[in-house]
Amino acid sequence: MPSAVRFGVNYTPSVGWFHHWLDFDLDSVRADLDSIAALDVDHVRVFPLWPYFQPNRTLIRERAVEDLVALVDAAGERGLDVNVDGLQGHLSSFDYVPAWTRTWHRRNLFTDPDVVEGQAAYLRTLAAALAGRPNFLGMTLGNEVNQFSAGPHPDPDRATSAQIDAWLERMLAACEEGAPGRMHLHAEYDATWYQDDQPFTPAQAARQGAVTAVHSWVFNGTAQRHGRTSVPSEHHAAYLIELSKAWADDPHRPVWLQEVGAPAPLVPAEHAAAFTEATVENALDCPDLWGVTWWCSHDVSRALADFPELEYGLGLLTNDRRPKDTARVLASAARAARDGARPAPAPRTTALAVPADPAARSACAPGGAVFDAFFRLVADGARPTTVLDTRAADTGHLAARGITEVVTPDQVPVP
Repeated sequence: MPSAVRFGVNYTPSVGWFHHWLDFDLDSVRADLDSIAALDVDHVRVFPLWPYFQPNRTLIRERAVEDLVALVDAAGERGLDVNVDGLQGHLSSFDYVPAWTRTWHRRNLFTDPDVVEGQAAYLRTLAAALAGRPNFLGMTLGNEVNQFSAGPHPDPDRATSAQIDAWLERMLAACEEGAPGRMHLHAEYDATWYQDDQPFTPAQAARQGAVTAVHSWVFNGTAQRHGRTSVPSEHHAAYLIELSKAWADDPHRPVWLQEVGAPAPLVPAEHAAAFTEATVENALDCPDLWGVTWWCSHDVSRALADFPELEYGLGLLTNDRRPKDTARVLASAARAARDGARPAPAPRTTALAVPADPAARSACAPGGAVFDAFFRLVADGARPTTVLDTRAADTGHLAARGITEVVTPDQVPVP
């Protein structure tokens, strides 16, 4: 009997946003967690800001680590498990990297030996501090750290895919050293799946770490091209889940929909609940889904300046902790999953062949041949998955995944 799909939220503190670590108020955090627990979700993903926790390469602030432990304990008191993102990294259009990696101390985040060892020490310290907490799920290396490795970042830390391989192995090992046996992973934004020159590759995402994480945002060209109620927009999260499976060696590797949200104005506030319902429903039709973690818990306060407009209203709850319609939709889905009201999805028997060459992954991006063919299949009532073109004739691999038919993009009829 497969485990029920987990439901959670990315925790954005209602007071001070992630700057709350500077003036940590456990009572405020408890009130936030109460409002999250009322949604019947079972976990939160939390974000210590790296420069606040490790302002010097050899200084990891004990008080900051104690505050993180207090947050995890408070979540546990409310029945919430916690995943901790370490290297922040990039959040809501802002970069948070310590001064010892920038300007006069400019060093590559992925290849400089001193920086890498400093990062490893930091991740190991956080993991070790939480290793004894039963509600600690594990570490995510950081939030969308691949955005630092290539354009369109204005000042990228360039690295080869081989160098990124080594960096991922070192960081995941550090997490395991700190908290053996927990669910440690890495997570990138969708350039990993869509951008030809990204050194973070689909194979790394689907093979390194305990689970594959995908982040689904329809402001990537999907909603602009197709509209909010289109098949591609409402199935975009499901597409990324199924796309990731092409590169996985384990035919039943769990996939975590770790970030997904309803961004305005492409998804207006009055339509956010319908978009949420459709997105969740379609994601739940994907086998081997570990969980759905919505972005985000609480709105960003309008008292904070300079965020992109869409960031202020992404919360399931208002800045004063009142649930929106989107919260009620997610809570309903969480209760149904917990109560076993939904049967496990059947295997997806039709697979679309995708190029194994990472230099050709733009075919999978909005407007690409794979992307468009996948959604033509969905619009025709199919439930497609994907397979690498190099595995399209591998009968053992296909059988292990329940695939009985493989088609190429040019074999999918255009209406």
